[in-house]
Amino acid sequence: MTPLFEKSIETLELPRVLALLAEEAATEEGRERCLALRPLSVPGDVSRLQKQTSAAFDLLVKHGTPSLSGIRPVAAALQRADRGGALNTRELLDIALVLRCARNVREYGSGGGEGKTVLDGYFESLTANRFLEDKITGSILSEEEIADAASPELADIRRHIRAAAGKVRDVLNRLISSNQSKYLQDAIITMRGGRYVVPVKSEHKNDIPGLVHDVSGSGGTFFIEPMGVVNANNELRELQAKEQKEIERILAELSADCAGFKTDIEDDYQTLISLDCIFARAKLSSAMGAMEPALGDHIELRRARHPLLDAKTAVRNDLRLGGSFDTLVITGPNTGGKTVTLKTLGLLTLMAQCGLHIPAASGSAVSVFDRVLADIGDEQSIEQSLSTFSAHMTNIVGILKEADGRSLILFDELGAGTDPVEGAALAIAVIQHVRSAGARIAATTHYAELKTFAMTTAGVENASCEFNVETLAPTYRLVLGIP
Repeated sequence: MTPLFEKSIETLELPRVLALLAEEAATEEGRERCLALRPLSVPGDVSRLQKQTSAAFDLLVKHGTPSLSGIRPVAAALQRADRGGALNTRELLDIALVLRCARNVREYGSGGGEGKTVLDGYFESLTANRFLEDKITGSILSEEEIADAASPELADIRRHIRAAAGKVRDVLNRLISSNQSKYLQDAIITMRGGRYVVPVKSEHKNDIPGLVHDVSGSGGTFFIEPMGVVNANNELRELQAKEQKEIERILAELSADCAGFKTDIEDDYQTLISLDCIFARAKLSSAMGAMEPALGDHIELRRARHPLLDAKTAVRNDLRLGGSFDTLVITGPNTGGKTVTLKTLGLLTLMAQCGLHIPAASGSAVSVFDRVLADIGDEQSIEQSLSTFSAHMTNIVGILKEADGRSLILFDELGAGTDPVEGAALAIAVIQHVRSAGARIAATTHYAELKTFAMTTAGVENASCEFNVETLAPTYRLVLGIP
């Protein structure tokens, strides 16, 4: 893709449409892929994307949205597990979520029974590994908590921990309830350094024999572990160390299980992201009231509107380019909708080549181009000290070099910004040169000479944006064949 084509994509505002598309994606990587979409130039590839969007749209209507939200990249974690590393709870839960989504989406794809679709290959390629999914979710309750049922050993250790902790608390509760309670700052049991202690008034720190673990900031309270619970606390710490060791063993085992299915899980993730992008296109189609255009050797847009304008107020227009004419010259008043019409033609073409449905009526068709090149808007560059006219000419020179039989070229106010007679002659020369290269052209102009040129030249057609002479206001409606 050439820099000029990329610039034209920006000019025609495809990135703004892709931002709307990204909002429909359920995953972060899906959103990134939506923003990175670029037009395809092979008709077969464009047709495949369009059929995918249509199939997803039909499934949305019949069965709602497949569950894809929340999945995160797992390739790095799986790579580490494959090298023998132990994954943490968050990474294992992410893998379990991918497995659950893969299972749910596979069931979603096979649940309708309406017949074959172009998406069946995606659904059928998903590997449902319920055993590994359940093993992870049954062992890990949250990022901070491993289930007792993760292993018999863990359950046994935790039973002993509860018993040892209960023994320590019983001893301390008896102290709190005895006549020694008067030595305490508060009648509570607390913990310091993982050991059960009681808060003792500083002046009575020697009245309760034991180990001092901490002192309050004011120095008024000593946190003491009474000698009667030292052995029980030691036993508790030993059990907690055993618990941590068993948790590490469980995580290592789960990590090894995931490594054993590394390829399947990675493939599932990539398939789910692809489906996320496809269903994002379908959801955007629904939001825009769009449709799948036919692909042909000419452009036929029926009741088309610019996708970034309010659907309730935007004027819909019919547009044709190709067939009996390869060049369309659009005239009309200032702020009459000429530029919007030009942008609509270019943007809908780019959208279709990205696999997006277009906001137009049934029977619409587009052509597939290698490049769509546009010279639209005020190109004045203060930094490069270029006038508006010079900047446009720099752009046009680039377009002349790249234009060929697989190009759609859009010129806004071609030849403007200089002497009208010279500008009109220049505009006609540019159009004739681009036509000779075989490109399709749409150009807006004020020049009467271009209207005459369109009327007297085979393959060039006039069109105009209506102006209501009674209200002195534009209607924004395009009329083909009339300058």
